[in-house]
Amino acid sequence: MTTQSLLLKNARVVDPGAGRDGHFDVLIADGKIARIGKNIPAGDARVVEVPKEWVVTPGLIDIHVHLREPGQEHKETIATGTWSAVVGGFTAVACMPNTDPVNDSSSVTQFILKRAAEANFARVYPIGAVSVGQKGDQMTEMGDLSAAGCVAFTDDGHPVRTAMLMRRALEYSSMFDVPIIEHCEDPSLKGDGVAHEGAVAAMLGLRGIPSVAESIMAERDISLSEMTGGRVHIAHMSARQTLRAVREGKSRGIKVTCEVAPHHFTLTDEALRKGSGYDTNYKMNPPLREEADRLAMIDGLRDGSIDVISTDHAPHHADEKALEFDHAPFGIVGLETCVPICLDRLVHGEVLSLPRLVALLTCNPASLLKLPGGTLREGEPADITILSPDTQVTIHTADLVSKSKNSPFDGWSLKGAVAATIVGGRVLYSNPIVHGTELLRMAD
Repeated sequence: MTTQSLLLKNARVVDPGAGRDGHFDVLIADGKIARIGKNIPAGDARVVEVPKEWVVTPGLIDIHVHLREPGQEHKETIATGTWSAVVGGFTAVACMPNTDPVNDSSSVTQFILKRAAEANFARVYPIGAVSVGQKGDQMTEMGDLSAAGCVAFTDDGHPVRTAMLMRRALEYSSMFDVPIIEHCEDPSLKGDGVAHEGAVAAMLGLRGIPSVAESIMAERDISLSEMTGGRVHIAHMSARQTLRAVREGKSRGIKVTCEVAPHHFTLTDEALRKGSGYDTNYKMNPPLREEADRLAMIDGLRDGSIDVISTDHAPHHADEKALEFDHAPFGIVGLETCVPICLDRLVHGEVLSLPRLVALLTCNPASLLKLPGGTLREGEPADITILSPDTQVTIHTADLVSKSKNSPFDGWSLKGAVAATIVGGRVLYSNPIVHGTELLRMAD
């Protein structure tokens, strides 16, 4: 794929980071954004008259992705995961450290970056572990990990085990001005729970995980953020009590941010009762919660309390998900389903404006982790996502390019699609079901 000069003519450009929402020409040359403006002369560039229904945005960024490599390549690899990201419209992802071995040393970080460079699809930003082996005992060498390329720290899959370790992590990470990303979960309350503690779990005979298992840990960490001045980011928020804690922290000027995944503002634990029940594609951690929690996540998106939408893309092999509900792993894939769900349920559902949705997927995550991109700037790499908000799509999990297919959204018909994904000026993906993308395929 070449980086041939390309002129996107008269495109609707939605770029909240630059305060831009209007029709412009976008000239791409030498892999960078050469110019954004009106009536740009084409010169030697290939001209694409952008269909009026398309929307050009900065490249989408997902700051919560599990790429599984090293050590769990039967679930996903860095190559398959970053290709899944590109097909889903994401030009950059930040990957979690719970690999095998854990990303708790600079050598693992360097391996991830090397594999990402070899794949050459979406950009990859590693996140390092807070504790060695994610065991909750000894803090990692955050300085070495930061120097190697880690953009944040987390023990995701587990909470930071003790308040003292979290305090030290927040103090130390503040030296690099990076956040601690917290999987909020009180282990003593979670126990061996597998679903939200409520009427549905009781009816199905499943051990429950109460909402306060999440919110209590969030309150601990927000208090420690206030004490230390460090930045804490609440991952995959699911409970209305947690959102209340975040709002209170923000109102006091504490450095707390949060994210929500599409499944937590779309689904509830009632989904566990579908069909014969016990479908492990509805098993994730934190679990699907009650309708009041789902509505709270919608409210948080609407009023700006929630900073980021991320997918928590968690691929698992079909054999693992085929186990009994109690024994199957938590998690679902999400990179390729995020955009249709968000456009259909949030924009067409009149929850959010399109610019607000774009901000949640571009400039907000870039700002949170201080990543390149997130907005379209002249002279910067041409990382661009093109959306087709009115294209009707049906999700078929068998067609996902991710190595794993564990998704609860199989068969869903949604309004909204990715038309194309451009990384570094290369048209890596153009969606064959979207009218007009043949123009971009000719530019590949």
